[in-house]
Amino acid sequence: MQLVYPYDFRLTEKEKTNICYLSFPDSYSGGLGDTQFSFRLRQSGGQRNTRFGEDGEYNTEAPLTLQRESAHYFGYVYFRQVKDSSMKRGYFQKSLVLVSRLPYVNLFQSLLQLIAPEYFDKLEPCLEAVCNEIDQWLPPVPGQTLNLPVMGIVIQVRIPSRVDKPGSSPLKQINQENLLPAPLVLPSVYELDLFRCFQPVLIHIQMLWELMLLGEPVVVMAPSPAISSEMVLALTSCLAPLKYCCDYRPYFTIHDSEFKEYTTRTQAPPNVVVGVTNPFFIKTLQHWPHLLRIGELKMSGDFPKQVKVKKLTKLKPLDTKPGIYTSYKTFLHKDKTLIKRLLKGIQRKRPSEVQSALLRRHLLELTQSFIIPLEHYIASLMPLQKAITPWKNPPQIRPFRQEDFMKTLEHAGPQLTCVLRGDWLGLYRRFFRSPNFDGWYRQRHKEMTQKLEALHLEAICEADIVAWMKDKSEVEIVDLVLKLREKLVRARCHHLPVKEETLQRGGLYIETIIGSLPEDLQAVLHHP
Repeated sequence: MQLVYPYDFRLTEKEKTNICYLSFPDSYSGGLGDTQFSFRLRQSGGQRNTRFGEDGEYNTEAPLTLQRESAHYFGYVYFRQVKDSSMKRGYFQKSLVLVSRLPYVNLFQSLLQLIAPEYFDKLEPCLEAVCNEIDQWLPPVPGQTLNLPVMGIVIQVRIPSRVDKPGSSPLKQINQENLLPAPLVLPSVYELDLFRCFQPVLIHIQMLWELMLLGEPVVVMAPSPAISSEMVLALTSCLAPLKYCCDYRPYFTIHDSEFKEYTTRTQAPPNVVVGVTNPFFIKTLQHWPHLLRIGELKMSGDFPKQVKVKKLTKLKPLDTKPGIYTSYKTFLHKDKTLIKRLLKGIQRKRPSEVQSALLRRHLLELTQSFIIPLEHYIASLMPLQKAITPWKNPPQIRPFRQEDFMKTLEHAGPQLTCVLRGDWLGLYRRFFRSPNFDGWYRQRHKEMTQKLEALHLEAICEADIVAWMKDKSEVEIVDLVLKLREKLVRARCHHLPVKEETLQRGGLYIETIIGSLPEDLQAVLHHP
């Protein structure tokens, strides 16, 4: 590793080693020129502060799928390989890597397209100048459009927000804001060309969606890091707006520090989607239940050739034929109308981005049909607002009972919004055993708990405190002050959904209560 910028950024030796190996193609690639790909790296050595301080506010407002990660880094790579007789190997090989906690693959790969060629030509001074410009960028705020100047160009992007309507076009949202036209407008900070990524597996999109939903271990075997990383990112984005809660590695090498963990046969394969290029992995990961082998992605005017589903026993290390090697049987039937619409699009020479939008809309509707019954059921577990009173602890959220949920499906199941037929009940039962259900439930339970806290705080701040104090002892009044103060601190620190005026009213209540107490107690409470 020749250079790290900012200079004061601390990486552990383990992280440096992993980044070095992940920044270059793992197996021999005779291709010359430039290539871009990405990886995801487990952080080692404990928590570290981010440049913009706490992630809480950003993560509260960002879509779950775009939250800043606390335990992983994303690496965005621009790799160059050109013939150079002055080098010992006869080739110039170098990678420029941008490391971030944000999954903004489009933004950072576009940025590298601008920076890397200049860096390879002018080296360190160029990189330092660019980094000084990037240092001036405002932190990302969900819902805002940013103008990011770099190397004489302004990149204009809109940071997605949790309140955005799923499936809406970020580009249209940018145009609605009266901003000066920027030279480089990115339609999305993160969305891939799904149609191009999925072209060899379009007829199997149903199966792949189910494998992602259930958090199944999947190996993606590709001819290059660019294809492997794009396919893994496309697969994990299938579930949006549901967050994919398992581990995933867009590109993985035999030198990775988790290699032994993933290849061990003493326990079941982990819930990971892993992208690899080295044929050696076919042997070491042959106990994994699902392997997707793809070739070079070439866009043509015809319907792309589709890979076949084959038994894992047919997989041979030296066989390079594409295919999905699995014994998995889908719970839902295939959607033939989607394939017909995509085929019609190819015949009419529809642009790839239009086909991608169609594919994304199909996956979004599929996920929503699956998740809406779960959302309705979990919302029914929330206590009624009239049960929340100021002077008692708020009531508990009722427990999630799988069998009670299954009973709701008969009259409020996915069949109301989805034409697909199949074993929906079996799919839900399997989903309940997956990390994605656990992640979804934890997130929703946390949000509901915070909502309860917010409603309880509002109830206290709207109550008649003076009337309540009339027959209360000093001990009870002091106890209220301490509890209310703690609630206000929690509301601010955890970004609870409470209006600012409610928080201010709570502060005034505390002052009113303290003012009614003897002076010695006032002095103690004013200086906690």
